[in-house]
Amino acid sequence: MIRTPLRPLARILEARQKGENPDAIERENLRIRHEQMRDQARTRAEGRLLVLGVAFFCVFAVTGARMAMLAASEPAEPRAYTQGASIVSQRADIVDRRGRILATNMETHSLYAHPQQMIEPERAAKELAAIFPELKEERLLKDFTGKRKFVWVRKKLSPEQKQAVHDIGEPGLLFGPREMRLYPNGTLAAHVLGGARFGQEGVHSAEVVGTAGIERFFDKELRDPARKGAPLELSIDLTVQAAMERVLSGGMMLMNAKGAAAVLMDVHTGEVVSIASLPSFDPNDRPMPPTQGSPADSPLFNRSVQGVYELGSTFKIFAAAQAMELGLVAPDTVIDTKPPMRVGGHRIGEFQGKNYGDLTVSDVIVKSSNRGTAKMALQIGIDRQQEFLKSLGFFDPAPLEIAEAEGGKPLLPSKWTDLSSVTISYGHGLSASPLHLAAGYSAIANGGFAVKPTLLKQTGPKYGPRVMSDRSAERSRAMLRAVVTEGTASFGEVPGYHVGGKTGTADKPKERGGGYYDDKVIATFATMFPAHAPEYVLIVTLDEPVETMGEKPRRTAGWTAVPVAAEMIGRIAPLLGLRPDYDEPDLLQLTAN
Repeated sequence: MIRTPLRPLARILEARQKGENPDAIERENLRIRHEQMRDQARTRAEGRLLVLGVAFFCVFAVTGARMAMLAASEPAEPRAYTQGASIVSQRADIVDRRGRILATNMETHSLYAHPQQMIEPERAAKELAAIFPELKEERLLKDFTGKRKFVWVRKKLSPEQKQAVHDIGEPGLLFGPREMRLYPNGTLAAHVLGGARFGQEGVHSAEVVGTAGIERFFDKELRDPARKGAPLELSIDLTVQAAMERVLSGGMMLMNAKGAAAVLMDVHTGEVVSIASLPSFDPNDRPMPPTQGSPADSPLFNRSVQGVYELGSTFKIFAAAQAMELGLVAPDTVIDTKPPMRVGGHRIGEFQGKNYGDLTVSDVIVKSSNRGTAKMALQIGIDRQQEFLKSLGFFDPAPLEIAEAEGGKPLLPSKWTDLSSVTISYGHGLSASPLHLAAGYSAIANGGFAVKPTLLKQTGPKYGPRVMSDRSAERSRAMLRAVVTEGTASFGEVPGYHVGGKTGTADKPKERGGGYYDDKVIATFATMFPAHAPEYVLIVTLDEPVETMGEKPRRTAGWTAVPVAAEMIGRIAPLLGLRPDYDEPDLLQLTAN
């Protein structure tokens, strides 16, 4: 930098010529230079103050934001985290068709211990044993005073239990947040939901996985983060389910049955609106599978899907419907049912040795004649009978979205003979589940289309291939209506709802040694309503029922399953939005035309 001289020679010479004092020039230049230096110093100081002010403001803002975050958060003790993959614990809710919660998640805590950090392990063990009676004080003390560095105490805690443990004041007892599966309706729809358990577990989270039912069937979908919290919507109606289970439980006790099952199905969509199996269980506290005895006696056994039974005379309408479809008979075709009748060397008899004589096809169904159905089955033939029953779904497990459905494969004869064809026509020799029967009756109810049972809510009719003509289905429905108004299901009438259906009483086979029990039956009533334009099919099955209010015990479906089903329809039909109609509609005229 070139500095300007304080005494420039040119100005001094000029000043001397004018007679001025040259020293004044130096003083003036010095004053100007001092002012410039002062201005520069002030500018530098102001810049530094500005930078410092901005720095102080930034520090203040960051500190204030952090303090606000701490004030809004919950206090937590710092913990060391190990590296590794995180456990995905979130699981989607399950709701009924109206959006009501069937299964959801609840935030809870686990309890674990770091024995090396414990101050009073003896007192902690004693206090924990008092809070959790199922824990042994001796075992806890052994774990707390041993060489272990980590001990699980409880995988789930209620808020009250957590507070009680917190009040112990032991620093070696620690809590880990986690989610658990909650079924707020208890035993309601337990066999549909199945249950869940903890899979992969960590201190700070646990994976919830399905163990049975729809929880297991849709396990991957329910744990998929891509759902973004969207619930799984079922076809089940919670209100209808509650009413059906209540009536079924009462009917099971009144009829002294060891078990019961019921299925309510929409005949057009295949939606299972309600499905129940008794005895039941609470999925919040799912019991362990039995280690002895018959699995079918366990409350975990789903009689509606896993239980395959000979369903008795409920199968007779299938023989009549197919015979009419093939043009072999008409509703008023007369069949001679007088004895004797033998097929394959075996006598074909009627219930209690009755002799019905000549019956029309309609009366064969109304009076439930074994011989009349058997003769139609022989006309149909083995191959055509197999093809028809297969089209109705009786050869494969029911395609329902629960894990247990695969175990409900129908039991078919190893060799399908004429005798097999005859006995199957009236419900013996082929074992199927109540859900199979519901799907078969739905084809008759909806005009001849096969439907696939489903637990997922549908948006409209879901018809499968046609298995019979609308004319044959309509004639069959008229016969089923006559069974209620004139035949074996007279207790099944519900005023205003025009019920149609068929009873079935099948002797119960022995578990070992073959043959049938003399005093044990499977009683079933397969029904549809309203009969002239069915919307729903209802199947009610009782295991070993016996009605004891009369002079002698009665076990047939007309005395056991039918009254239970009638009470059920009376309860659930209004809940389904069906308005009662007390005028009998014009049903099909049963003629040969």
